[in-house]
Amino acid sequence: MRAPAIVFLALSVSACTWVNMAPGAQAVRVLSPGAAPGCEKRGEVQVAVKHNIAFYERNELRVREELETLARNEAPALQADTIQALAPPAEGAQRFAAFRCGANAPRTTAPAAQNPASGSAQTFPIGG
Repeated sequence: MRAPAIVFLALSVSACTWVNMAPGAQAVRVLSPGAAPGCEKRGEVQVAVKHNIAFYERNELRVREELETLARNEAPALQADTIQALAPPAEGAQRFAAFRCGANAPRTTAPAAQNPASGSAQTFPIGG
């Protein structure tokens, strides 16, 4: 009876988001990999989260999301308004470049259609 309770607890805890967005971090944009024309590099940040709990591997998408949130939280301290992943996450850690782009920030997505056809779907990249 005790083993199912431990498994349930581990699974329910792994579904939680442990990283909250700091004030000012919501305005920080995330660039997809590539050049950042018109942006001034302000530095780099290394962030890390738990990628596993005992024998249980956490959801990769959730780990990536938390790493990005941590990097966005660090950007204002560098007077940066944009971040860009320098490499994929490894063992729960990831390195990001921080830029100050202002109004020069490159677009990361194509503009949405003005009037999508009725019953059609739109897709947007999630980055990574």
